[in-house]
Amino acid sequence: MATIHKLIALALAFTALVVVVSPATYKEGDPIEHKSLTLGEVLDGDRMAHSLYDIKFRTDVPSKKVLCNVKYTEKMLDVLRSAIEDLYYFEFVLDDIPIRGFIGHLEEGGFLPHNHKIYLWAHLHFNIEYNKDHIIYANVTTKDQLPISLDGATTPMELVFTYSVKWMNTDLSYEDRGTRLRDNSFFPKNLEIHWLSIINSLVLVFLLIGFVVIIMTRVLKSDFARYNIEDEEEADDLDSDDNGWKIIRTDVFRFPPNKNLFCAILGVGSQFLALATGILLMAMAGMFNVHRHGAINAAAVVLYAFTSSKLG
Repeated sequence: MATIHKLIALALAFTALVVVVSPATYKEGDPIEHKSLTLGEVLDGDRMAHSLYDIKFRTDVPSKKVLCNVKYTEKMLDVLRSAIEDLYYFEFVLDDIPIRGFIGHLEEGGFLPHNHKIYLWAHLHFNIEYNKDHIIYANVTTKDQLPISLDGATTPMELVFTYSVKWMNTDLSYEDRGTRLRDNSFFPKNLEIHWLSIINSLVLVFLLIGFVVIIMTRVLKSDFARYNIEDEEEADDLDSDDNGWKIIRTDVFRFPPNKNLFCAILGVGSQFLALATGILLMAMAGMFNVHRHGAINAAAVVLYAFTSSKLG
C-alpha cells in the first residue's frame, strides 16, 4: 500500500450540483469519472466520483497545494449559497473511511439589524492516522484557514481551492479502527441504546404475558370442567348461564368478510415482522459497519425477497 492515488468523493445530489458545490471532483474541461456502485450504495442514493486530491501514503503536504481554480457565475454562486444555507456537507471515502465536513459556514446574529453572512471553505486540511501499512482514521479540518465571504461577490468570481495533508502514527490496531470511527462520528449521537431500560421493558412484557396466560388457563379449566360433566344432576348444580368459550366455536371457524384482503394484510405484516427481526439480529451480530456502505439496505432487499415467497 504505497500510494493512495485519489480520494472518492460522494456527490451531494445531482452531478450539476457537484460541479458547482464540490470542485474536488471537477476541473473545467475534464469529465467526471464516476465509481461503480454496490446495490446498497444505489439504494442510498450515493453518486461516487473520483476526486482530484492526490495523497501519497505517509507523505505530508505541509503547505497549501493547489487543487484547482474554479470560475463561478452568478447562477453557480446562488446554488452555492443555497447549499451552504441548507447545511450541505461533503463526504470523501478514504480506504473505506468516511470523511465529512461542511462546504461552508453560515453566520447569523442580531434581530435589528439582522446579520446574515455566508462563507465558503476553500482550503481543507486532512489529518490521517496510520499503523504500519494500514490507515486507521482520517478527518478533515478547516479551522486553520479563514473562509471566503460570498456576500456581495462580483461575477465571474475565481476561487483557488487548496489542501494540505498531515500523517500521524498511532498505536491503535487495524481491527479496532471501527471503534474509533464510531466514537468520532460526524453526526450527533441522538440515538443511544439503554440496555437497562430495554431489559426492564422486556421483563414487564413477559410478566404481563404470564398473568394473562394464568387467567386464561383458569377460565378455560373451569369451562372444560363444566362441559365434561356427564351427570345432568351435577351439571344443574353449576352455573347454567350460557357462557364460556364454546358458545363462539361457530364464529371462530367462520370465514371473515373480504378474506383475501385479510390474508394479504396478515401476510404482509408477518413479512415485515420477519424482515425487522432479521435485520435486528444481523445488526446485533455485528454484520453492519461503516466499511460496508449501504449494507443495511442491501440486506433489507434480500430479506424482503426471501420472505416474499412464504409470508408476502
